[in-house]
Amino acid sequence: METEHVDVLIIGAGLSGIGAACHLRTRSPGKSFAILEGREASGGTWDLFRYPGIRSDSDMFTLGYAFRPWREAKAIADGSSILDYIRATARDHGVEERIRYRHRVVRASWSSAESRWTVEAQRGDTGETVRLTCSFLFGCTGYYRYDEGYAPDFPGSERFAGEIVHPQHWPADLDYAGKRVVVIGSGATAVTLLPALAERAAHVTMLQRSPSYVLSLPARDPIADLLRRALPAKVAYPVVRWKNVLLSTLVFQLSRRAPRLMKALIRKGAERQLPEGYPVDVHFAPTYQPWDQRLCLVPDGDLFRTIRSGRASVVTDRIERFTERGVTLASGGELEADVIVTATGLNLLILGGLALTVDGREIDLAQTVGYKGMMFSGVPNLAVTIGYTNASWTLKGDLAAQYVCRLLNHMDAHGHRQVTPLAPDPAEGTEPFIDLASGYVLRSLHELPRQGLRAPWRLHQNYPRDVALLRHGSLEDEAITFSAGGVAPAAPEPAAPLVA
Repeated sequence: METEHVDVLIIGAGLSGIGAACHLRTRSPGKSFAILEGREASGGTWDLFRYPGIRSDSDMFTLGYAFRPWREAKAIADGSSILDYIRATARDHGVEERIRYRHRVVRASWSSAESRWTVEAQRGDTGETVRLTCSFLFGCTGYYRYDEGYAPDFPGSERFAGEIVHPQHWPADLDYAGKRVVVIGSGATAVTLLPALAERAAHVTMLQRSPSYVLSLPARDPIADLLRRALPAKVAYPVVRWKNVLLSTLVFQLSRRAPRLMKALIRKGAERQLPEGYPVDVHFAPTYQPWDQRLCLVPDGDLFRTIRSGRASVVTDRIERFTERGVTLASGGELEADVIVTATGLNLLILGGLALTVDGREIDLAQTVGYKGMMFSGVPNLAVTIGYTNASWTLKGDLAAQYVCRLLNHMDAHGHRQVTPLAPDPAEGTEPFIDLASGYVLRSLHELPRQGLRAPWRLHQNYPRDVALLRHGSLEDEAITFSAGGVAPAAPEPAAPLVA
């Protein structure tokens, strides 16, 4: 039986995969494509996570697609609204029918002789292995494991008489009404859960080992509301989008160049919204600098408002062990609980963990160097979407999809069938691919690709700069090679050392 072939095979039907397919339809309309999705539904993160209060941690004018204006009132949107937006986009652009659900990609093998990938996917409904071939492989799987979240080994957890829940696997029938809830964590998930759970729980305690920076943002964007009343949506949307891009870029640059000032501004904002005399420096003053880890955004200060009401509290301490009744702290205190939520983070996983080979040679992505933040040295005809850590994921997603379309069109125009990024000179050294000190990143650095010290091997984390590079920059440079096919890429150079 002949193996089905498509020009582009997209892995993942979440925010990135749907966006990539829409860009292909409009910018490379002659290309055939399919989307393989391991789960039974589209939406990715926004279908997987079902915990109370789930919402975006970026404004929807930048988390939304560049080509589809966000028309809802709230700038910080709830998960179900985002899911509706993604699925409506897929329907309206004729993408939904290209998705094949319950197809988990497990292996992809490149043949230079044929200039194509052979992709194996395991069907979740029948268990059979399906094979397809494609000329270009586009990974839109996000960067964390969908089947498990990060859960530290807490001593004594088996003794706890109540329920222990991870937000990534929230039970639909969990009843926490009138109960004491302890949320372990201090990141975006924890600060989202606290006010949402407090609406029904007897009391909610956020137990954190160390504080995070928490910044209040209006749930509605007044400038966006004004512009949308005065201008057509397709005019107002890009103006608001760029306004928010420039504002977030300013905050990031200020954090890096004047961290003491930024720390003072964030602290002042928290102090203003917390009860008088509240120990701000204990619970909301991290030891690290702003944007060494992601800032936590709270719409209309809902976290601070909930603390002020007395329905929730924050404890900064270390866990000694779990007990039958709750958690014993290193300081000697104890938090009694009926439900413990371990909002302890994610496990990173590039390309969904699929096994890659190039002409029979196994590829360890940790030994590759990223090219423009989306391709890897020595790996032909493959790109991934990895969004920004300091801004909206979709800003980079749109740019990556646009770049891939430009690349495909360029290859067609010049008779190329193969494109392969090259690694920089090993003497130049490399740096970690993701420049964050968050625990979930540090735990996985040894499994991630690296990046060079200069473009095009470096990921800028700067949207205006990437617009120039990816949307308007040259497609041919010193770090990439094109061919008509049939020629294996050169063996990779020895891994470049990390720069301290």
